Amino acid sequence: MKKFEDLTEREVLALAITLEEEDERVYSDFAEGLRQDYPATASMFDGMREEESGHRRRLLELFQKKFGEHIPLIRRQDVRGFVERPALWLVRPLRIEAVRKEASTMEVETRRFYEKAAARTQDASIRQLLDDLATEEREHEERAQELDKQKLPANVKADEEVAQRRLFVLQIVQPGLAGLMDGSVSTLAPVFAAALATQKSWDAFLVGLAASAGAGISMGFAEALSDDGSLTGRGHPWVRGVICGAMTALGGIGHTLPFLIRDFRAALWAAGAVVLAELGVITWIRQRYMDTPWVTAALQVGLGGVLVFITGVLIGSS
Repeated sequence: MKKFEDLTEREVLALAITLEEEDERVYSDFAEGLRQDYPATASMFDGMREEESGHRRRLLELFQKKFGEHIPLIRRQDVRGFVERPALWLVRPLRIEAVRKEASTMEVETRRFYEKAAARTQDASIRQLLDDLATEEREHEERAQELDKQKLPANVKADEEVAQRRLFVLQIVQPGLAGLMDGSVSTLAPVFAAALATQKSWDAFLVGLAASAGAGISMGFAEALSDDGSLTGRGHPWVRGVICGAMTALGGIGHTLPFLIRDFRAALWAAGAVVLAELGVITWIRQRYMDTPWVTAALQVGLGGVLVFITGVLIGSS
């Protein structure tokens, strides 16, 4: 690995060509990854890709004029001082805010490279081109930092925020809510049935723990195997499965933990309070993310919880 200060002017131009080619390909991947859900931002990255391609052509022309046809292979990882970039462009789905932040970081790094390279270059034509490119990269940097002002009108920005919220709901909220509802409601019957039948906190705790773990595993696999997300836009199936399974187990364990209290009556009342809190959280999530009116959400969740609770009480008391 070479120090930047040890690079010749030939190597500096070769490195600049490589950097522009890499940035061009990264912006192309960003545009492709965002095109379906964020078309306006994808269009912005298409424009930045074309500009990076223009920079590379100008660098190529100057290199060929100064040093001939052969361009030595020198990459950012071959020179000390460059920050390692996370391969964000390979992640699907792309997180739009992370992409905008990465684009700004890329432009800052490239601008600093051109400024530093121009300062130590003796050739007038090379220095002029590097200074020009530094100025243009500064404009790119400002564009990336103020993307919503320069390329995205207010209505387009609002549309993209709606799309981002929709993806969040599809990929995170829906599987998590399904798991939380299943864990909080379906495990009520076995937990309270065991509690009332045995009158022992520990027995109720073991039943609740087993029911929560089993339901979590079952719901996790069911969600992961339901679809691959390619047509529905619901994201990676195993990520959804993990979210759904974890929330299912959490929902069941919530009203199981109070049965660690040795006093049975205190444990029973504490478990009942936790159930009310769980149903309240589910109601809030449905109102907040599923646009369900408060009253409707409360009635739907409450009715299901009451029916399952009564089932558990009747079975445990028989």
